[in-house]
This record gives sequence, C-alpha cells and structure tokens, in this order.
Amino acid sequence: MDRTRPFMSKIYYLFACFFLLFSVVYAQDSTSKKIEIVYAGTLTIDNDKYPGATIFNSDEERKVQFRHQGMDIWCDVAVLYQQTNQVKAFGEVFIQQGDSLKMNSEFIEYNGDTKIALAKNNVKLRNEKMTLETEELFFDRNTQEAYYLNYGKISDEENVLTSREGRYFVAPRKSQFTTQVKVTNVNFEVNSLTLDYYHASGHIYMFGPTTITGKDYIAYGEKGYYDTKAEKGYFMDKARIDYDNKRLTGDSLYFDKFRSFASATNNIIIRDTINKTLVKGHYGEVYKAQDSMFITKKALISSEVEKGKDSIYIHAKRIMVTGKTGARVVRAYTGARIYKTDIQGKCDSIHSSQATGLTKLIGKPIIWSGKSQMTGDNIHILANTQTEKLDTLKVFDNAFLIEKDTLGTGFNQVKGKILKGKFLENKLNNVNLYQNTEVIYYVYNDQNQPVGINKSKCSQIRIDFAPNQQIETIVFYKNIDGGIYPENKISKEELRFPNFNWRGDEMILSKNDIFPEDEKNIQLTPIHGIKADEIDLIEEKLIPKTEN
Repeated sequence: MDRTRPFMSKIYYLFACFFLLFSVVYAQDSTSKKIEIVYAGTLTIDNDKYPGATIFNSDEERKVQFRHQGMDIWCDVAVLYQQTNQVKAFGEVFIQQGDSLKMNSEFIEYNGDTKIALAKNNVKLRNEKMTLETEELFFDRNTQEAYYLNYGKISDEENVLTSREGRYFVAPRKSQFTTQVKVTNVNFEVNSLTLDYYHASGHIYMFGPTTITGKDYIAYGEKGYYDTKAEKGYFMDKARIDYDNKRLTGDSLYFDKFRSFASATNNIIIRDTINKTLVKGHYGEVYKAQDSMFITKKALISSEVEKGKDSIYIHAKRIMVTGKTGARVVRAYTGARIYKTDIQGKCDSIHSSQATGLTKLIGKPIIWSGKSQMTGDNIHILANTQTEKLDTLKVFDNAFLIEKDTLGTGFNQVKGKILKGKFLENKLNNVNLYQNTEVIYYVYNDQNQPVGINKSKCSQIRIDFAPNQQIETIVFYKNIDGGIYPENKISKEELRFPNFNWRGDEMILSKNDIFPEDEKNIQLTPIHGIKADEIDLIEEKLIPKTEN
C-alpha cells in the first residue's frame, strides 16, 4: 500500500490553490494583457494531455469564468496556458462583450495576445437584433470582425442571409458575404456572388452578379444598391428589371417596387413581349400601375406588324407609351420620324392608337412611299387592327404628291385639297385626289421617248402605282381642262406648281437613318457608382445617434 498518495494529493491541492491565487493577483495587475481567472470550482494539472496548462472545472454553483479586456467567457471546462496567454473552453461556452455582443458554442480557443477567438460546433453570435449561426467562427477583437469560411447563416428581424463565406463587422453592424450568397425575405429573394448587408438600414450593396426575385419582378445587376425594407434599388453593369411582361435594361437602373416605377440611363432597351414592341434610348421610365413608359435621348420605338414580317419604327426627342394591351397609345413629339420598309415620314409629332389602328402625323408632315413624296396640312395612316396591315392613307388640305421623273430631270406632280390612298399588302397601290386637282406629268411612248407634258385640271384624279412604287397610270375624272404639250412650249416656271418643295435628300432610306445627324453620335455622360470606401460613411449617417 502506497502511504505517500494522500500526502501528495494534499501537496498538489495546496499548489493548485496557490497557483490560482497567484494567477488572479497577477491578472488583476496586468488586465490589459493577461487573461483573468474570475471563477473556477476546481482545478487540475495533466501534463500528459495538456502540457504547461491548468485545467479548470465548474462546480454546482457557477461555471468557470475568464475575463479579458472587456470580454467575459463562461464554460464547463477550461484549459488555461498561462505562459502563452491562451485558453481553451469546452462544454456550454458563452462569451459576452459589452452589453450587446454575445456568443454561444461548444468550444472556443482564445489567444489573449492576438485577441483572436476560434469558436466551433453550434456557434451562435448575437449582436442586438442580429444572429450569426455557423459551425466554425473566427472573431478578431482587434478589428471587431467575426468571419466563417464554411457556410453560415445571419438573420435579423426581416432577412435571413446565407453564404459559404461571410464576415460580420460589429461596429457598423455590417455583414459581408462572398460565394453562394442568398437573402431570404417574405417578399423577395436575393442570390448573389458578393454583397455587403447593413443590419441597421437593411441596405444591400452588390459587388458581383446579383438577382433579386420579388413577387412580381426580377431585378439583376453586377454592381449596385438595394433597400430591403423599401424594395427599391440602383443597379449597374448589365442591369435589368423584368416585370409585367416588360424587360428594362440599361447601363444604370433605378427601381421602386411600391411606386411601381423604374428608370434607366444610357443604352436602355425596353422589351414588351405582349405588345411586340421594342423601345430604345438613353433615358427611360416605366410606370407599371399606369402601364406606361417614357423615353428620351435618341428615343426609338419599334412595333412588329403583320405577325413579325415587318416593323414600324418611330423616333422623336421624346416618346410616351400609355395604355394596356389592345389600347396602347404612342405619342412622339418634337422632330418625329417614322420608318417602314415601304413608307417613311417626318413631322413635328406623331400620335398612334393601337385600338383604332390610326397613326396621325401632325405639324408639317411629309411621307414617302417608294419614289413618291406626299405633303399636306395633316396626314393619317390607318392600319387594319386585325391583320396589322396598312390599309388607308389620308392627306387633308393642300395635298401635294411629287415624284422625280426617272427618264428626265423634271418632276411629276399632282395636287388637290384631299388625298386618299389604299394599300395592298402594305404597299401603296393607288391614290385619289379630290377638289381642284391639277397634274404635271411627263409622258413617254413605248420606246421611252418623250411625248410631252400632261398639264391638266379636273375634279378628281386617280393614280395607280406599279409594284416598284412608281406612278404607272393617271386617270382624270370630270371637268377635265388641259392636255399634253411639248416641253418647249411650257416655260420653266410653269413646270412646277406653287409651293413646290422637293425634299428627296431627306428621305429615310433605312431604320438607321431615322435619327438626325446631331443624335447619331450623341455623347453619353459616364456613370459612376458609389465607391466601396464611401459606403461605410454613408451608412454611418443613417444610424440613429442613440444606437451603438
């Protein structure tokens, strides 16, 4: 029987008590550096398992407690390395820093010199209304940052955020996420590559491809800002918003869910799949509730006709589209232009109604169909609302048709008070002019030799066009006065009607020519987003002074 065991146990116990007392006194004198032992039930030493360390156990009254520069640690069992100023805590570990920062885990390793803690297993960090959950969390007290590298979840009153890697900043109450980021809200979901989230304001700042899916919208951007409380934001880099069968894209984009409003700047496109329209420009607005859109700066709207076989293009300084499907109204004003493969025009403004199929060219209108130029005080183009094909052309007051003579240098001209034309397969087939009609027309024989000039007046004139859109035949009705005269018998002044104005050099030959020269090479204002180093300062101003 070994009689020295009880004696050695007493010596060990006295040594441990002395060590504990010395540690407490030493720690109190060096609170700025050394980990302080606040309470321990029992202590032991196991140099085989924990060389150079002291093992502390809780008792029935209290848990083991340590303190270091304003942070307390409670646990069931702790291993303290006095020389290296490190502690390992096991069991139900709880940490508190100040009044608001708290953390639970099953294990923690803390270094008092580096002030870095590593928590493992069922880690839960709380700061006011924010909770961070993960299996392994690093906490750097120098920078007041907590971060995980293998999936974690951060939640507050409104949002749940998950990612493979994440970082939480205590002072600004900011979460920074990288790789497989997901934000879940009752009203929307965010999927991103990289973003910052501020818990006080609920603001998201995106630094990589990000998709926000709401109940009735989808927003995308690779850089920008989003207010999760107000559901509004600003997006850049391949920015787009899909809603109500429309897609709005642009270099930069603003979106407000509750105002049902979106706007875009620079290289914008609005696609309306229901109405088969495409709108372009450098500034545009969409109002979902009013089912309308407004666009300016090289504004252009194109609409498919005849089931995709052709399109009508309209340009003006400003274009406004209002009304629901089947009742859309397009208003284009100031320098309006229209282009279709078989008819083009210019005027001050254009008003086009989907319900009636009527397009009005208002203010000094002019249109071209093939080689023919037509002018008047007002011009209307009517389309069949069922087939979407052009049906009727009407020119009211001072109707004037001019066509350049293809075999000579003169101009064929027809004028009257009113002009009515009919389209066949979207091409102008014939026109009738009424009231005080007159004609100047160059006549040729079958060998294309000049015969003379038909200069006549009558009550009505009908003109039929060939498939190439040139004048083929002219028919005179009632009260005909005039005939065919040799060209040398007619003075140069008589070869043109008063108010003759040939504007062939203004013809819109392609959809690209629909823009005037001053708009073709418009200089865009560069768009600069918020710099990353400015965000913290902006968010700091939003935090109420009463909050920490």
